[in-house]
Amino acid sequence: MFFIASKVFWALANPLSLTALLLLAGFLLALAGYGRLTAAATGLALLILVLSGWTTLGAVLLHPLEDRFARPPDLPDRVDGIVVLGGGFEGGVNRVRGGYELNSSADRFVETAILARRYPQAKVVVSGGTGALFLKGEADAETAPRLLEALGIDGDRLVLESQSRDTYENAVYSKRLAEPQDGETWLLVTSAFHMPRSVGLFREAGFPVVPWPADYRTAGDEGFSLARDNAFDSLQNTAVAMREWIGLIAYRLTGRTKALLPAPD
Repeated sequence: MFFIASKVFWALANPLSLTALLLLAGFLLALAGYGRLTAAATGLALLILVLSGWTTLGAVLLHPLEDRFARPPDLPDRVDGIVVLGGGFEGGVNRVRGGYELNSSADRFVETAILARRYPQAKVVVSGGTGALFLKGEADAETAPRLLEALGIDGDRLVLESQSRDTYENAVYSKRLAEPQDGETWLLVTSAFHMPRSVGLFREAGFPVVPWPADYRTAGDEGFSLARDNAFDSLQNTAVAMREWIGLIAYRLTGRTKALLPAPD
């Protein structure tokens, strides 16, 4: 139920959907003769669109997330395992065409391949099922072996978890398959903006991990101003930031994490 509710909520709450819903409301209010309410709904829709697409609002919202966890200043002497969270593949395309078409979060798997070659004895857990309600796609854990093996990672090292639909299930199912032991060092690879929520959930699952963020979306020095990039990228940053902050709040309110914004140990 949590999974379905979260997907439906985000389908309505993302900036583009909010803009469209407010414009629709404005149209209906205009037909009903409510001039002031029409202006308010239309103005709010335009404000959301302008802030999301033509300012650095998204980058500013991402900064506290991306800066929360840094990679260790020194490489560990030994790594027993690497967990990479899914989200880096175009599941709908790969289901039909095969291969390993990548999306904007592909850095997760590039970084995982680099780490796997650096630590040739480490297991590699790929955690990611199909997280969409309606779109049929191939799970990232099913696609990943084709890419990682093509990059020189022995398939015998891969542990594939293809049932999880969200980050909570990533943590629970990954621990079940990895069976981490006391004293072992496991790296967690995911997007930098997604690391706080991921670390909080892995802690709750009893799976100690060393954060290894990848896929940064900001330079880290943006102040609030007109967008430096194109409107589409700015809109995407805003959507990513809103979704992540909403996820953090929802997981805290439902008791899945103990902190709103998990911090380094």
